[in-house]
Amino acid sequence: MMRFVLTGFVALIAVALVTALVSRNVGTDQAIDDAKRVTWISSQGVVAPELTQDVLEGRAAALDRLDEAVREYVLRGSLVRVKIWDDTGGIVYSDEPRLIGETFEVGTDMRSVFLTGEAHAEVSDLSGPENRYEVETKLLEVYQPIETIDGTPLVFEAYFRYSGVTDVGRRLWGQFAPIAIGSLVALQLVQFPFAWRMARRLESGQRERERLLQQAIDASDAERRRIASDLHDGVVQDLTGVSLGLAALGRGDHIDPAEAERASASVRNSVKSLRSLLVEIYPPNLADEGLETAVGDLLSGLPIRGIATDLTVDVDETRVSDGAANLAYRVVQEALRNVVSHAGATAVRVVLRSDDGGINVTVDDNGRGFDADDAARRSRDGHVGLRALGGLLADSGGTFEVLSAPETGTRVLAVVPARIEAIR
Repeated sequence: MMRFVLTGFVALIAVALVTALVSRNVGTDQAIDDAKRVTWISSQGVVAPELTQDVLEGRAAALDRLDEAVREYVLRGSLVRVKIWDDTGGIVYSDEPRLIGETFEVGTDMRSVFLTGEAHAEVSDLSGPENRYEVETKLLEVYQPIETIDGTPLVFEAYFRYSGVTDVGRRLWGQFAPIAIGSLVALQLVQFPFAWRMARRLESGQRERERLLQQAIDASDAERRRIASDLHDGVVQDLTGVSLGLAALGRGDHIDPAEAERASASVRNSVKSLRSLLVEIYPPNLADEGLETAVGDLLSGLPIRGIATDLTVDVDETRVSDGAANLAYRVVQEALRNVVSHAGATAVRVVLRSDDGGINVTVDDNGRGFDADDAARRSRDGHVGLRALGGLLADSGGTFEVLSAPETGTRVLAVVPARIEAIR
């Protein structure tokens, strides 16, 4: 949320700066156009009718009439200075009388106006000798072609205070800024609730991912401990006994067939245990072997542990996805692990049936069962397989329930949706 707010604040500042820059540029262009328009009106409407041959010859009476018209109708607002030039660079008239009759070098811009007959505007070079009497710090000058009554070409030059140009930009900024900035602020206010809700959802999703990751880590740790325990307490002990027995037989004078048979049976049982462990470590390809065969392999190692098994599978695997079959297999696998590790059971029954909603999984054992305190203690000790499995089923849209009480056995019930993505 802080990044979102900061981004909006930066965007607000950027829009304000861009609006100010655009307003200044637009204002400058508009002010220059206005200055050209005022110059044209003043030159054609006020000055041109007074431009007689007497003005060109510098006669006092004609200059006085022109000066009176200029001061009454032209010099007003931001227009502060007027000059009329001939094509030799001579100043025919100016409201600054000390300039009348002086001659200066004709600049490129003025020469272009004489040649093209088009108006031109630029910032004045106040360091030039023709501008030595100016007191303003910055002026905008406009050259406007004009003719005398007799048709002699001249250039009418008008000087405007540049502050008038910047004032137009500021006025435009004052008009545009509330709209642009206000719209952006309103947009931010509208987006804020949605951004807040999105941030909360992202945070919730992150916590959920962390929870699932922690469950996966816990399950992996528990699985490694279980495999190590199974190997140490089962196959390793059996093979150690076989090794000692075979060593004793080797030291005798003859081999007792009964002892050899017991050793052979122990090795076969160890091989079965290893095969069962391999099935648990690397589940079969259910698409090739089928759910009944795969679950049967899980149950095959239980009889050597003194646990009778019963399996019923009535699942139309063409109507369920591979992900659903894999998840049902995992439910049975985890339930059987708990039967072997904790239940002390002598019999277990597994039933898998499919209906329109998915696969119904039931695993019953006749073991010692457990209560809520036992479940909490196992969870603290790191036995999180059933809890993680319940979370996985809930995330997939299924249900999971464990029913148990001391000395009454345990029942694991699960409903796996028929169509879910592959479970990894």
